[in-house]
Amino acid sequence: MRTQRLAGAVISVLTLALLATGCAGNDGGGSGSGGSGGGTANRAGAAATADRIEPPATVPEPRLPVTVDSADGTKVTVTSADRLVPLTGSLNEIVFTLGLGEHVVARDITATFEQAERLPVVTRAHDVSAESVLSLRPTLVIAETTTGPAEAVDQIRDAGIPLLVVEPAKSLDDVGKRITTVAHALGVDAAGEELSSRTAERIAAVQKRIPAPADGAKPRVAFLYLRGSASVYLLGGRDSGASSLLEAAGAVDAGKESGLDKDFTAITSEALAKAAPDAILLMTKGLESVGGPDGLVKIPGVAETPAGLDRRFLSVDDGVLLNYGPRTDQVLASLVEQLYPDGE
Repeated sequence: MRTQRLAGAVISVLTLALLATGCAGNDGGGSGSGGSGGGTANRAGAAATADRIEPPATVPEPRLPVTVDSADGTKVTVTSADRLVPLTGSLNEIVFTLGLGEHVVARDITATFEQAERLPVVTRAHDVSAESVLSLRPTLVIAETTTGPAEAVDQIRDAGIPLLVVEPAKSLDDVGKRITTVAHALGVDAAGEELSSRTAERIAAVQKRIPAPADGAKPRVAFLYLRGSASVYLLGGRDSGASSLLEAAGAVDAGKESGLDKDFTAITSEALAKAAPDAILLMTKGLESVGGPDGLVKIPGVAETPAGLDRRFLSVDDGVLLNYGPRTDQVLASLVEQLYPDGE
């Protein structure tokens, strides 16, 4: 769902929406479907295989204790990695991909990959249940600066549980840093460096397959965040979290390029006309929530855009799209396949 990756008043709106619908639609695994169907969008995409993570062949042995700096200004000493509670889908993904999945005892609702789907859910839309976390007797809780409410975070810490806060990922530049930060806190630095390098190499390999635009003009792609059941219809701007991914795929973030400096703004016909996207990117559950492509074109302004006229809609599973983690190469590959279905 992320996306990771929302601030200020927009967080409040999206939190209400996510609580109502679930960032991944339910507590189980995501559908992992790729293209939305219609126009030149590719139906399968790499996201179709993104419901599993790829841990290392050899499980690393944590070297603890370690003392690390938490993003909220505290120092945290980690003495055991026996019972881990990562409080976002992205953090769950990193811990599992580092090879320590057997030590994870809970998940966020957006951790939809197969290896985690049977774990109990303790966070929804950055809203953590302190009682649920404490009942699992964790030896380390890993949160993000957007995790809340603050009272719940304080309650976990006051119970004497080591709680590490890390910055949320916002771009491809954050991928390696996030992996090595979590790996260091878990005492598996070598595994972190290896995973960071592997992820960077795979992202670079995908980018080598991006064709140069025949006319020299990069495709303009608008990111829409939709939750139809909660009447949430938002157009992504500069800080939506999607810009870095779109630019890495050889595209232009149409919302950002049209002058939207915030993370999200309400969709209007005027805003879409100014953005003039050639394609529209959505989370899979978001597209489903408005009735698929047929429902999407009924949103005011969508049908009049080049993307709407061509029905060029791209979708990636909610649980991976904005994670900026070990599966970012798969997300990027899906976007590339859907944007350039004919290799051009």
